[in-house]
Parts: sequence; structure tokens; C-alpha cells
Amino acid sequence: MAIDANEPIIRVRGLRNTFGEQVVHENLDLDVRRGEIIGVVGGSGAGKSVLMRSIIGLRHPDAGEIRVLDVDARSTDEDIRNRIERNTGVLFQDGALFSSLTVGENVQVPLKEQHPELPETLRYELALLKVKLAGLPADAINKLPSQLSGGMRKRAGLARALALDPPLLFLDEPTAGLDPIGAAAFDQLILTLQQALGLTVFLITHDLDTLYAICDRVAVLADKRVVVNAPIEEVERFDHPWVQEYFHGPRARAARHPGEAGAGTMA
Repeated sequence: MAIDANEPIIRVRGLRNTFGEQVVHENLDLDVRRGEIIGVVGGSGAGKSVLMRSIIGLRHPDAGEIRVLDVDARSTDEDIRNRIERNTGVLFQDGALFSSLTVGENVQVPLKEQHPELPETLRYELALLKVKLAGLPADAINKLPSQLSGGMRKRAGLARALALDPPLLFLDEPTAGLDPIGAAAFDQLILTLQQALGLTVFLITHDLDTLYAICDRVAVLADKRVVVNAPIEEVERFDHPWVQEYFHGPRARAARHPGEAGAGTMA
């Protein structure tokens, strides 16, 4: 099936998600362009993870159209579902690694599911390649998740997300729980991989530093929909109470001007 390069790689129209009486999304629209890193932000309860799960097919929305890679992401057709799964990698907030499997075995899970015909030795070599690509030392491949630091577990989850060489990568709060140095290193890793592999990255984050450092556009979820989706310079000027509070508070000023915080403390 040919892919139209001019079409958004993700296209959401009129999305509605509810939990009982609670309406999380109502008439939500979103386009994600090929090859960009889009940061998705919003207050607690805005439905950022719900949106991601709807796009990748882990949640069935109440209404709306979702197209991913030019196919209907709401389809139950097995071939279409397999196509989407083969072409998307997901890093969940907690890493979602199997605790009883080594890093290498975790990375091999999608390979076994999609390519059961591959010899075990080749699967291992591919897993090792992804482990190194995610910035982990080679010996991490034989360690259990419990033997890794939080940052290393994030990278192990990233290695698994990259196992099938997907063009589309979903990251849910990838720098949550990391110290500033570790978070900055992870941001640069994502940017390097995106540029080297031509990835499209859908990135949910609260981290203002991440938005300013690597995102091409920022989509803001508020009032049950995407209120603005634009380069961060335009988002900063958008007239909405949550946007103004988020992008013009003390943390936002520090993220925009990282040198000023340190300069003010120098004697």
C-alpha cells in the first residue's frame, strides 16, 4: 500500500473519549507531520495518554476518525492492525519491561511476534544493535530490569520500541523521574535518533526543557481538545489561560534562558 508523502502521518478528526460521565476529549483534531518531533502537553486529566492510546489502538474511542500511516487506525482488520504495530514503537512512562526477562529478551519480544522465522542468533544480534543504539553498554543486554538504573530502564524500553525499525515513535513522559543531566542526555538521544533514522516522534511530556530543546511543534490539550498546535514561539503567544500560565511561569523562563539561572548566582 503506497503512502502519500503529503498526508500527515497521523490525522485525528472529531475524537471523543469518555469514562462514564466524564468527557475527556470532545471534537479533538490533530495532525502530526512526517519527520517531526511533536510535543504534547496539557494539565493533569487533559487526556494526553488517552490520546496516545487511542491513536495506537489500545483504546477504542467513542467517536472520531484516526488515520495512521494512511490507514484507518480504528479498523479491526488484522492486516491493518499488524501494519500499524509493525510501523510504530512505543515507550510507556514506566518502561513496561517484563521484569522476568533480560533486556535482550525484552527487546526480542516484538521481533518474535512479527518475525518468528528469524533464527535465534540473528534475533540476539538485532537486539544487541538496538541496545547499543539506545545508548546502553553491550553488557546491559544480559541484565534484568531490576539491575538497571531508572535512566537505563528508559533506554532499554527505547531499545525495545526501536526493535522493528518503526518510522513512528511514541514516547510517554520519557524524561519523568530522571535528573536534569540524565533528562538532557535522553533528549539529545531522541533528537540524534530522529535525525539519523528519519523518525516521526509523538512525545508526551511535562518537561519544558524537552519542548525547547528538541520539539518542532507543540500541541496543547485543554478544554477537551487541541487548542493550539504550532512551533513553540507561536504557542507562547497563544491567548489561553493554561498556555500563558504554563509557558510564562518561572520554570518556562528558566527553560527559555537556561544561562540566566546560573548567572544570577555567580559572585
